[in-house]
Amino acid sequence: MQDERAQRESFLPDFGSATIAFRILLVAQALAIVLTLARNDIFNQAAWHDFLLMTSFVQLVAVGSIVALKLIARPVQEMGAVTGASVVVVTLLLVTVGVSEGIIYGMYELRLTAERWPSWHLSLVARTLVVSLIISVLAIRYAIVYHRAQVEIEAQQQDRLQALQSRIRPHFLFNSMNSVASLIRSDPELAEKALQDLADVFRVLLADARKMVPITAESELARQYLDIEKLRLGDRLQVKWTASNVPRSALIPSLTLQPLLENAVYHGIEPSFAGGTVDIQLWSEADTLNVMITNPIPEVTNQAQHRKGNRIAMNNVRERLNSHFDGQATLQNFEQRGIYHVKIRMPIMRG
Repeated sequence: MQDERAQRESFLPDFGSATIAFRILLVAQALAIVLTLARNDIFNQAAWHDFLLMTSFVQLVAVGSIVALKLIARPVQEMGAVTGASVVVVTLLLVTVGVSEGIIYGMYELRLTAERWPSWHLSLVARTLVVSLIISVLAIRYAIVYHRAQVEIEAQQQDRLQALQSRIRPHFLFNSMNSVASLIRSDPELAEKALQDLADVFRVLLADARKMVPITAESELARQYLDIEKLRLGDRLQVKWTASNVPRSALIPSLTLQPLLENAVYHGIEPSFAGGTVDIQLWSEADTLNVMITNPIPEVTNQAQHRKGNRIAMNNVRERLNSHFDGQATLQNFEQRGIYHVKIRMPIMRG
C-alpha cells in the first residue's frame, strides 16, 4: 500500500503547493496579455481598459483555482494519474464557470432572473469554458510531465549520492577483519572495540546519503576509522587533530572526512616505510567552515596510481559537496614541500 501510494505521489505533483499556486498566477497573467493583444490591433486607452478587465477576470479564476486545488490536494494525491488529472481539470472548469456566472450576475444585478439575461450569456460562458478546458489540459499535462522529470532527476541524483557514499576500498574491510582476528586471542577487549568501530563505520556507509550530521558526529566517525587503521599500521600512523572556533551544531554531509582520511592513509602513510602523520584541522571563519587534511607524500611511490586514486577520492567528495550545497562549497587539493593538502570550505549550516 505504501509503495503504491509513493508511486502515485511521484506521478502527480502537489497541486496545493505554493509552487503550483505561483505558476497558476503566472500563466493567468500571461493569458491576459495574449488575449488582450489578440483582441486589439493597437494598444491605446481602450486596449489598456480591456487589459485591466481581462487581468481582473483571469486572476479571479486563478485565485479561485488555487483555493479549490488546495482543498482537493490531499484526495487527489490518493488517486491514480488519469483520475487525479481529470478531477483537477473538472475543478478548474467549475471555478471558471463560477467566476463567469458571478461576474455576469453582478453586471445585471441580483434581482434579474435568468430569462432576462442577454442572449450572448450562454455563448460567452461556452467560449470561456472551451478556452479554460484547453488551457487546463495543457497546463496539467505540463505539470505532470515536469513533475515526473523532476522526480526522476532527484532519484538519479540520490542514487548517485548513495553510490558515492557507499564506495569504500575492499582492502580496508579485509585488512580490518584480519587485524581484528589477530587481536581476538591476544587482546579480546581491543578486538571487541575494533569490531564496534568497524560496525559504526559501515552503518554510516549504508545510511541515507542525503543526511547531514553534526561535525562532532562526523569527527567521531573519522576517529573510529583512524583507530581501526592504527591496529594495522601501529606507530607508523600518527594522527593530529586541531579544532578552533568550530560550532558544535554545525552540520556536514555524512562521510565527508572518512574518504579523505582513507585516501591519506592509503596513498600517504601505507606506502612509506617510516609512516607519517595525518593532520586534521577544523576552524571557522564568519559563516564558513574550513577543513584541512594533510599527509606526507612517500618518496617512492607509483605517481600514476597516486594521482588516479587521489582524483577519484576528490571527485567523490566534491560531487557530494556540490549536491548538498548547490556549488557553494569548494574542495582544493595541492602538493607543497612533500606534503599533500586537501582543503574544504563550506557554508555553516546549523541543526
